[in-house]
Amino acid sequence: MDKSKTTLFLASASPRRKELLARLGVQFEVLVAPITEHEDVDAEPRAMVLHNAALKAAWVCAQRPGAWVLAADTTVALDNKVLNKPVDLAEARMMLKRLSGRTHTVYTGVCLWKKAGTPFQGVRGRLGEPSLPPIEISHCETSEVTFKKLDDETITRYFALVNPLDKAGAYGIQEGRELILQKYRGSFSNIMGLPVEWLAGQLRGLALLPAGEVPIIEDSLFRDNSASTAG
Repeated sequence: MDKSKTTLFLASASPRRKELLARLGVQFEVLVAPITEHEDVDAEPRAMVLHNAALKAAWVCAQRPGAWVLAADTTVALDNKVLNKPVDLAEARMMLKRLSGRTHTVYTGVCLWKKAGTPFQGVRGRLGEPSLPPIEISHCETSEVTFKKLDDETITRYFALVNPLDKAGAYGIQEGRELILQKYRGSFSNIMGLPVEWLAGQLRGLALLPAGEVPIIEDSLFRDNSASTAG
């Protein structure tokens, strides 16, 4: 890809986010932000994911002034307590036992930023023209996930299919969900790590995505169509 023509950078190393963004058909390049994420278990989940997404977006914006930057951060919360990535399999098993038979919330903070004025933001540019103001679009999407009752054997079988150590809450919705998932409400892609329905609308409004149908990313077998506050 010609970097001089890249208009959108994905500030994430997540293969799931890369896959979801590619399914929208938008042209982008990955540029990972080497930042330290805030992962306090006592943090308010919505504030935490928005904070982490903003850290990533700010770093990449500084490297690529004038380009659009997409950053995201996802976490799982049960009883408003954050469950981040487990440090080992023992903690991962403990997390799934906590989630067993319960409904939890998946939060994804998304930042779609453009710092067009850097490095002269807020001052007059070299040619005497005012620098363009920054554009910061931020959003937090929530989805609700209900787990089946999980015994140790089921958790062991699940870990044989999925590596839980790189996933908030020690699980991923893409693989092996028939073992752990009872139902979900809200955006399925949000549970994967990027709410493409919301994002598609934003990208179209910015002329980064042409008009057309948004790919349907869901699992009708597990989708709960009853009224929900997720979103």
